[in-house]
Amino acid sequence: MATPPQKTNKGGTNSSAGNSNGQQVKFARRTSSGRYVSLSREDMDMSGELSGDYMNYTVHIPPTPDNQPMDNSIASKAEEQYVSNSLFTGGFNSVTRAHLMDKVIDSEVTHPQMAGAKGGSCAMKACDGKVMKDERGEDITPCACRFKICRDCYMDAQKDKGLCPGCKESYKVTDYDDDPEYSSGTLKLPAPGGKKDNMSMMKTGGDFDHNRWLFETSGTYGYGNAFRDDYGDGGDERLQGDLETNDKPWKPLSRVIPIKNSIISPYRLLIFTRLVVLGFFLHWRVVNPNNNAIWLWLMSIICEIWFAFSWILDQIPKLCPINRSTDLEVLREKFDLPSPSNPTGRSDLPGIDFFVSTADPEKEPPLTTANTILSILAVDYPVEKVACYVSDDGGALLTFEAMAEACSFADLWVPFCRKHDIEPRNPDAYFNLKGDPTKGKSRPDFVKDRRRVKREYEEFKVRINGLPDAIRRRSEAFNAREEMKVLKHMRETGADPMEKPKVQKATWMADGSHWPGTWNNPSKEHSKGDHAGILQVMLKPPSHDPLTGGSSEDKLISFVDVDIRLPMLVYMSREKRPGYDHNKKAGAMNALVRSSAILSNGPFILNLDCDHYINNCRAIREGMCFMMDRGGEDICYIQFPQRFEGIDPSDRYANHNTVFFDGNMRALDGVQGPVYVGTGCMFRRFALYAFDPPNPDKMIVAKDNETQPLATGDFDPNLDVNLLPKQFGNSTLLAESIPVAEFQGRPLADHPAIKFGRPPGALRVPREPLDAVTVGEAVSVISCWYEDKTEWGERVGWIYGSVTEDVVTGFRMHNRGWRSVYCITKRDAFRGSAPINLTDRLHQVLRWATGSVEIFFSRNNALLATFKLKFLQRLAYLNVGIYPFTSMFLIVYCFLPAMSLISGQFIVQELNIWFLVYLMIITFCLIGSALLEVRWAEIGLEEWWRNEQFWLISGTSSHFAACIQGLLKVIAGIEISFTLTSKSAGEDEDDIYADLYLVKWTSLMIPPIVIALVNIVALIIAFSRTLFGSGQWNMFIGGAFFASWVLCHLYPFAKGLMGRRRKTPTIVFVWAGLISIIIALLWMALNPDSLNSLGSSSTTNSGFEFP
Repeated sequence: MATPPQKTNKGGTNSSAGNSNGQQVKFARRTSSGRYVSLSREDMDMSGELSGDYMNYTVHIPPTPDNQPMDNSIASKAEEQYVSNSLFTGGFNSVTRAHLMDKVIDSEVTHPQMAGAKGGSCAMKACDGKVMKDERGEDITPCACRFKICRDCYMDAQKDKGLCPGCKESYKVTDYDDDPEYSSGTLKLPAPGGKKDNMSMMKTGGDFDHNRWLFETSGTYGYGNAFRDDYGDGGDERLQGDLETNDKPWKPLSRVIPIKNSIISPYRLLIFTRLVVLGFFLHWRVVNPNNNAIWLWLMSIICEIWFAFSWILDQIPKLCPINRSTDLEVLREKFDLPSPSNPTGRSDLPGIDFFVSTADPEKEPPLTTANTILSILAVDYPVEKVACYVSDDGGALLTFEAMAEACSFADLWVPFCRKHDIEPRNPDAYFNLKGDPTKGKSRPDFVKDRRRVKREYEEFKVRINGLPDAIRRRSEAFNAREEMKVLKHMRETGADPMEKPKVQKATWMADGSHWPGTWNNPSKEHSKGDHAGILQVMLKPPSHDPLTGGSSEDKLISFVDVDIRLPMLVYMSREKRPGYDHNKKAGAMNALVRSSAILSNGPFILNLDCDHYINNCRAIREGMCFMMDRGGEDICYIQFPQRFEGIDPSDRYANHNTVFFDGNMRALDGVQGPVYVGTGCMFRRFALYAFDPPNPDKMIVAKDNETQPLATGDFDPNLDVNLLPKQFGNSTLLAESIPVAEFQGRPLADHPAIKFGRPPGALRVPREPLDAVTVGEAVSVISCWYEDKTEWGERVGWIYGSVTEDVVTGFRMHNRGWRSVYCITKRDAFRGSAPINLTDRLHQVLRWATGSVEIFFSRNNALLATFKLKFLQRLAYLNVGIYPFTSMFLIVYCFLPAMSLISGQFIVQELNIWFLVYLMIITFCLIGSALLEVRWAEIGLEEWWRNEQFWLISGTSSHFAACIQGLLKVIAGIEISFTLTSKSAGEDEDDIYADLYLVKWTSLMIPPIVIALVNIVALIIAFSRTLFGSGQWNMFIGGAFFASWVLCHLYPFAKGLMGRRRKTPTIVFVWAGLISIIIALLWMALNPDSLNSLGSSSTTNSGFEFP
C-alpha cells in the first residue's frame, strides 16, 4: 500500500509552508516571434487539482524487476527545468518575476543541466515551446505514446481533462520514490548481465524471466531481508570488503604531528633568554641616560620599549606550533565505499557551497573568474553535494554571459579532467604548465583528447574576450530598432518630425530582452548602485546517481564510463538601491549565505576570490577530514594557506608572505586556531549563524538522542524561537534550514567519544528538485531591505564595520568558543594572483592596516574579548589591532641614526661593556630563533629576510598612513583615502614581470624616500667631519651601523623606485634635491664654524688617524 508523505523542500520542511511564506512569483515567457506571454502563479502552480496526482510516494514493496523504483515525477523535473531556464528578479517593494529565457548566450547550449537547454519542438499546434530535457539530454515525454509536449501545454492538458493530446488517453502517473531505505538493509537489484544501469525511466518491456534473473545475479528480494553470505561466489566483490569493515578498528581522519623537540625546545629557550636579557637591557638603558643628548636618549628608549612590547605580542603566540596530516583513504572508506546498507556507493559526505565574489569586470577580468568557476565545477567531490554561487556585485551582463560560457565549456572540460585525472583543473593554469604533460598519463587517447580540449579552450577564450564587443553591438542593434519603432509611432501620431526620439540606451540580453542589472550606459534602476536583485540557476542540480557519457560522433571526446554530471551553479547579484549601506564585500557574502541556505543549504561553505582557483582538486576532502573527525563538531572554519602565482623569483616585496602563512598561522594552529584571512577558507555554516559550539551541559535533548536533529531553539536554551526573525530576517525557509545544516554538518557517530554525531547514511537521500517558490524566496533574501532590523552583519554572518571583515568574523567565532584548523596540503590547495607592483602592494597593505586600526578602536578589540578566547589567542588578536601603531615609533627610530651622525652624539653616553654584552646576547638570540623558526615553519632564510625588509618598508609608509587615517576617522570622523596621483605605463607586454618595474607615484612613498635620503646625507656629513674634522670614529661607527641597517631594509624599495632603465618619475629627483638642500642648510645653521674648521683641517692635516 502506498502512503503519500509530506513533500519536503531543501531544508526538510513542508512545502506548503514555503508556499505560504514564500514570494509570489510572476512568470513571463518570450516566444521566438518576440511576443511576451504573462503567466500567473495560479496558472503555473501544481498544487491545485494535480496535487493528489503528482505527490511523491514511499513504496513499501519489494523492488522487483517488474516494479523498479522510478525517478522523481515528470512534473517536478519539468518544473526544475523550467525554473533553471528562468531569470528571477525582485527587490524592495517589487514583485519577484521569473523571466523565461529562450537563450542565455549566443553560442549553442549542449549540456542538459545548463540554463537554456531545450529539447525538440512541442507537437501542439500554434505552440513554439520546447520540450524539456532529462539528465541525459533526452526529451521528457510524460506519456507512453512519446508525444512531445512542452511544460505549458502539458499543464493545460492536465487542467483540462487530463488526456494526452497524442493518444487521447489519460496520463498514467506512477511516481515512486526512487530512494529506497537502504539503511534498513535492502539491496538495490542490478540489471541483468551485471549492468549497473538503474531501470527507472520506463518499465522493462518484453518477456523477462524473473527466476532466471534472481538466479544469475544472486539478487535478494524484499524489504529488510537478510543478506546472502556468499558474495564471493560471483557476487559483488566490493560488498565483501565492506562487510569486513565493521571488524576493523576505528581510524582517525586526521592526526596532529608535533614539532621535533630538537627544534622547538631550543627555540623556546632562546625566546625565554631573549625576553629576560631584553628586560635587563631596557633597565640598563633607563638608568643610564645620555646626559649630553637627553633628547636622543629619550626618543630611543621610548621606541625600544614599544618594540619590546610589540615583539612579545608577535613572538609569544608562536610557542606552540604544530603540523597536521589527513588520511583520505580512511575518509573514502567511511563515506564513499559501497556497503551492505549502501550497495550503490552513494556518498555520505556533507554538501558544500562554494562562494565566488566579483564586483567589476574591468578590474577583475571575466576570463579569470570563469577559470576559477571551471576549477570548482571539476573538483574531486561528489557532484550532487557541490553547489557553486557567483556573486556579481556589479550586476554586469558581461559577467553573466561569461559565466554562461563557462558552463558551456564545462560540458567538455569537467569530464576531461575526470577521465584523465587532470591537475590543476584551471584550464589556463593547466595549459600553461611547463614540463611534459604526458607524465603519469597511461590512457592511449590522452594526447588526442588534450589537443582537442586545448583547441576548444582557445576558442572559449576568444568568445570570452569578444563578449564586450558582442554585447555592445547587440545592444546598439536593439536600441536602433527601438528608435525606429518610436519614430514610426511618432509619424503615425503626427508628432513633430524634428523632435529627437527619447529612447533609453539599454543593454540587451541574448534573448532580446532588457538586462535587469547594470547597463553599459547607466540609468535609473540600471546602475551599479541601483538595480534589482538577480538570480539565475545556470546549472540545475544534478541527478543523485552518476550519468556516464557516450561515444557518439557528435561528441569531440569519448566519455564512456566517465561521469558527465556538473555541479549546481547559481549566478546572483543582490539588489542595490540608493540610500542603503550595502556593506561592500561583507554584505555580498551575507547575501550568498542566505540565498544558498534556501537553495542548497550545504552545511559547509568555502569562499574564494575570483582570482583564486582550486589547485588541488582533493583539498576539499582534506578539509573534510578535520570536520568529520572526532572533535570536529566544534571547528568553525578551516583556513588554507594562500599561495600566489606570477610573483617575481626574488619576491622583492614579500608577496608570498610565507613567514605569516607558514609561521604565524601554523603556530596559532596549536592554540585556538589560525585567524581568518579571507579567501581559501571552509566554514561551518552553523558557526556563521552566531551560535556557540556544541556543549553537552547546555543542550536540552538527552544523551541518547545525540544522533537526532535538534530544533533551532535547542542550540541555546536562552534563545526564543519567536525572536528568530529579529536575528535572521522574516524568511521561514531560512530559519528552518538552520537545524538541517547543523545536523548535516556533524561527524559520523562511529566512536563513543563523538558527541552530537549523526548516524551513517543520513546524507544519502537526494535533494528535492528546485521549484519557483523556493527560488523566489532566495531572491527575496538578497533584497536591500532584508537585513533591516536584523542581526546580519552585527552578530550573524560576515561582520560589518571594518575593511578587514574577515579578521573580525573569525575573531567573533573564536570569542564564542569555536576553534579553527590550519590545513597545509602537500600540493597547494588554492592559488591566486597578487600585486607585484610596489605601489599596488603598498595600497594593499594600507587597506589591511586600516582595518586593523578600525578593529583596535571598536568593540572587536581583543582586550574586550570573553574568557572563551585563550590567552595566547588573545595576544595574537591584540597584535592584529596594535601592529600598525608600531609605524610611528619605527619612523622615529629610522631617523635616529641620521640625528646621531649629524649631531655627533649617540643613544648612549659611552659604549659601556654591559651595553655591548646585552646587545650581543640579544643579537645571538635573534639569529638563533630565526634559524630555528625557518626550520619548523619550513621556509627559506631568504624569505624570512624579505619579510623583514618589507616590514620596515610598509611600516614607514602604509602602516603610518593607516594610523593617520584611522585616528582622523575615530576622532574627527574624516575619512581619507590614499590614491594614485600619477602613472607610467609598462613597455614590454610580453614580460610577465613587466608590472614589477612599473612606477606609479603615490604619497605613501614620501616617508621611506625621506628616511633613505636623510640617512644617506647624514652618512656623508658624518664621514666628512670624522675624516677631516674633529669627529670621533667610535661615534661614527655606531651611527653608521644603524644607518646602514635602515638602508639595507629599504633596498627593495629603492630598487622598485628606480624602475627599469631609469624610468624614474621626475618627482623623485625633485624630492631628493630638496631634502639634500634642507639638510645641508640645517647642518650649517647648527654648526656655523663647521666649514671653516673643515677647511683648516683639510689644509693642515694630510691624512687621518683612528682615535
